Amino acid sequence: MISLMDKQKIIIDGFLGGKSQWAIHRETGIDRKTIRKYIREYEEKRAMLLEGEGDKLILTEEIVEPPKYDASNRNKVKLTNEIMDKIDFYLEENEKKIQEGKSKQQKKRIDIHECLEEEGYDISYSTVCNYIKNKLNKKKEAYIRQEYDPGDVSEFDWGHVKLEIGGKSKVIQMAVMTTARGNYRFAYLYQNQKMESFLDSHVRFFNHVGGVHKEIVYDNMKVAVARFVSKTEKEPTEDLLKLSMYYGFKYRFCNARRGNEKGHVERSVEYVRRKVFSKKDSFETLEEANKYLEEELKKLNSKPQKHNENKSAKEFLEEELPHLIKLVPSYDISRVIELRVNKYSVINIEENKYSVPDSLVGKFVTAKIYPNNILVYHENELVAEHVRSFGANTWNIKIEHYLNTLKKKPGAIHRSTAMRQINSKLQDIYTKYYTENPRDFIDLIELISKEGLEKIEESIKELE
Repeated sequence: MISLMDKQKIIIDGFLGGKSQWAIHRETGIDRKTIRKYIREYEEKRAMLLEGEGDKLILTEEIVEPPKYDASNRNKVKLTNEIMDKIDFYLEENEKKIQEGKSKQQKKRIDIHECLEEEGYDISYSTVCNYIKNKLNKKKEAYIRQEYDPGDVSEFDWGHVKLEIGGKSKVIQMAVMTTARGNYRFAYLYQNQKMESFLDSHVRFFNHVGGVHKEIVYDNMKVAVARFVSKTEKEPTEDLLKLSMYYGFKYRFCNARRGNEKGHVERSVEYVRRKVFSKKDSFETLEEANKYLEEELKKLNSKPQKHNENKSAKEFLEEELPHLIKLVPSYDISRVIELRVNKYSVINIEENKYSVPDSLVGKFVTAKIYPNNILVYHENELVAEHVRSFGANTWNIKIEHYLNTLKKKPGAIHRSTAMRQINSKLQDIYTKYYTENPRDFIDLIELISKEGLEKIEESIKELE
């Protein structure tokens, strides 16, 4: 293959040096037809420049451009129809995996090349890559700009941010909802992407804007899509169906790998993460981080949008309000499961233990799981409430749940998990007055559950 340096040598030696084409051929080994071609082209274009014919810039570029080769008519010696069919098969296989939610199990280009080699085909990796690149480029499509009527569409997506919470670095999930018409952005932080977080983000958004858009757009996230019926048809999860029926909105799913179909929220995830948390990313609690996020979003939604009539997202939302579906009372977003109480009078939720009254050992209870707390019911009566734990194998014990058992076994209180988790003030009272008489301490706990700790503390001060 002739380089630009070879072309320069041919022109300088032949045109300016006066060497014959044969002499240049002997020195360089380049075919005489090629030498003749470059010298003739140079002479013609130089003459046109001197005579002022043609476009000066174009002629100049043609003289100095590197040698080009027309490979369009060249036969593909190793890339046969059989090999192309094989590569097409693997690409179709990848598409099926995307539809089945197995996108991380696709074959990469190097995997396709290795499969071809294992089947005995002699082809280079670069040839395989070039074929796949050209194949995928043919599928590129034009995008059609959309216009939205007030109250028509909002979009949902998940993102994540890396924050320091209480001195520990954590990956926090961020639910983002964006209106399609005015790019009004709403976001809220969660510990995970579970169904209760998904539902909670919607209820918060609806309450925040004061209504519901007629259609909400999602990608193929598992909390929204239960299964793929076909390449284009998806079956929604039961929870999304219920939420949709309750508030009266329609749902729509993007096609696989078509983030542009919900481009407003796709951009919003990156925009919110950068604009809000590039300035501050350390907080004592997740609640503090959410409060900061809320305040920053107020500022962002109030800024005029130069590309959008110079109006703010807040102004666009105010225009949409009369067109939104009327808001109903908040939907109960809890995830409900039925569990049996074990011999330690606890139920197991996501590898974490939560206590219930010891009278329920061996019985079934209903747990309603919310993003930050858990309510436990037995025969439609609330029997326990806990702050939700996001650790692993934690025990969340309330000593008042064990009063019946402790009355029978008062000596067990000293080293119990329940004792270690009670209020620090109550621990001090036990250490100071009841280590020798745990049975009376159990009566005190029963009294506290009725009267409250503050009244008991006042009584102790009077007795002292």
